[in-house]
Amino acid sequence: MTDPHYQEGMKVRREVLSDAHVDRAEAKKDDFTEDFQELITNYAWGSIWTRPGLDRSTRSVITLTALIAGGYWEELEMHIRAALRNGLTEDQIKEVFLQCAIYCSVPAANTAFSIGRRVLQEERTSQG
Repeated sequence: MTDPHYQEGMKVRREVLSDAHVDRAEAKKDDFTEDFQELITNYAWGSIWTRPGLDRSTRSVITLTALIAGGYWEELEMHIRAALRNGLTEDQIKEVFLQCAIYCSVPAANTAFSIGRRVLQEERTSQG
């Protein structure tokens, strides 16, 4: 793929989600999912995450909130790790979850805190 949005999207996708994550997603790609992976890379990562209006940490805050509101728990796990790579601290992630308790629901925030605690512990263990 030589589309500049795709190329920039793949670069940002790797920076935010990690090479390991993107490599796993690319390895699982098949005829059924290839177009979807291209769409994500082109539009989400190449057209939206590359826009100049917000920094990556702000985009991560928005993404965490949207994932909690929608109950997209597998994606939340991935984006907690991305938020750390984008410069959010554990305290800032906690504050996002607390804010979501009010605007998304206490049960959704409860699940987010459970996932967050596990992911953050895994990240601390892998770094130390």
